[in-house]
Amino acid sequence: MTEHSLIDQAGVGISRAAGILDEALVGADDGEIFIESVRSESFLFDDGRLKSASYDTGQGFGLRVVSGETTGYAHASELSEAALRRAATAASAAKRGRGGVLALGPTPTNRRLYDDIDPTASPDFGTKTNLLAEIDAWCRAQDPRVVQVSASLAGSHTTVEIIRSGGASIAEARPLVRINISVTLEKDGRRETGSAGAGGRDGYEEWIHPDRWKALAQRALRKAEINLEAVPAPAGEMEVALGPGWTGVLLHEAVGHGLEGDFNRKGSSVYSNRIGEQVMSKGVTIVDDGTISKRRGSLSFDDEGSETQRTVLVEDGRLVGYMQDRQNARLMGVAPTGNGRRESYANAPMPRMTNTFMTGGTHEPDEIVRSIKKGIWAVDFGGGQVDITNGQFVFQCTEAYLVENGKVGAPVKNATLIGHGPTVMNSISMIGNDFAMDDGVGTCGKSGQSVPVGVGQPSLRIDSITVGGAGG
Repeated sequence: MTEHSLIDQAGVGISRAAGILDEALVGADDGEIFIESVRSESFLFDDGRLKSASYDTGQGFGLRVVSGETTGYAHASELSEAALRRAATAASAAKRGRGGVLALGPTPTNRRLYDDIDPTASPDFGTKTNLLAEIDAWCRAQDPRVVQVSASLAGSHTTVEIIRSGGASIAEARPLVRINISVTLEKDGRRETGSAGAGGRDGYEEWIHPDRWKALAQRALRKAEINLEAVPAPAGEMEVALGPGWTGVLLHEAVGHGLEGDFNRKGSSVYSNRIGEQVMSKGVTIVDDGTISKRRGSLSFDDEGSETQRTVLVEDGRLVGYMQDRQNARLMGVAPTGNGRRESYANAPMPRMTNTFMTGGTHEPDEIVRSIKKGIWAVDFGGGQVDITNGQFVFQCTEAYLVENGKVGAPVKNATLIGHGPTVMNSISMIGNDFAMDDGVGTCGKSGQSVPVGVGQPSLRIDSITVGGAGG
């Protein structure tokens, strides 16, 4: 066991906790105790002043008993033997007299993707708040049209410990930080806002270095300036070029969720029962990789204790696999892929994405944009939604430009991309050689749980997609 043992610090001990779990798992198929301790902080400097500063701590555990397709789950913020016994009794109801064979636990791993860094401890409070004030002042000095600046920092230090049958345990500390800058410009009575952010699983140092935050601030200023000149977006079916990096959030929503194991086991995904089929354009390869050091979606092991891995989901357009947690993998007769994730100790795990991306191709980015006869070039996205059962999605573009006869024209405002995931993925005709991951700001929601994720892709050409806008 590592130095991060939370159950020992609580005075219960691994052997006693494992004994309680073993009793609960008699006749079950799987289960574990997931223990978590979190320290988190956030700072918001808005409209020229420190608007909020918060610091929070919390801990708790969740005990899970899995029997067939049924999961019994109980959790508590009190980490004690009595609370563990109450949780074991409640979660055991999932068995309902059914007799199962307990699955072997995950293979232990000694790999750790990041050091035990506590962003809430360093740098100190004054350094963080002074930095936000400096960002505010610097942004205002760059352009007299700046009327509002919002800058924020958020950091957390999460320690997790997973105990399985027989006393096997694994633990680690997981840091996470994020910086966001938003700037509003005003010109001739019109106000527009641009924003940028970055982060990852490390301390603050990389992201609060002057070169780094100034680059983010300049990007936010540039987006706001572009929006001031934006014209109403056209509407209708048209060609679209996508920029690299964060635009991979479209891939995440339009395709990624449909490749998670639970939806496919239940037959509710448009990709259910299609392993081995050509489901996307040739050249499209999609990967989920939770092993990339310090990325927002990366973990040394998932929230069931399975080592994360690089999982190829689509290879050259052919569906080759799904993302799996332990329960759905067992029920589908395949191996787990290290994608069992949960928002906190209060939630049971489910198959979730980590860092999901499309690999690069051979086309130059400029070549892709020049190939557009009449359409738009979408460089950045806001939020999006998808219906897993039919693959329909909608996305808002936060930075996009008109393109006509290969020439980039005016920026457009209020453009949305609307489409059917499988259809759009079969409409990709050019894949760029400029693959990039996002800057580390992604959060994914599913069934009421949110987890940090990463996305990425190269520039793409989509031959036809519906653009929603204000004009024709």
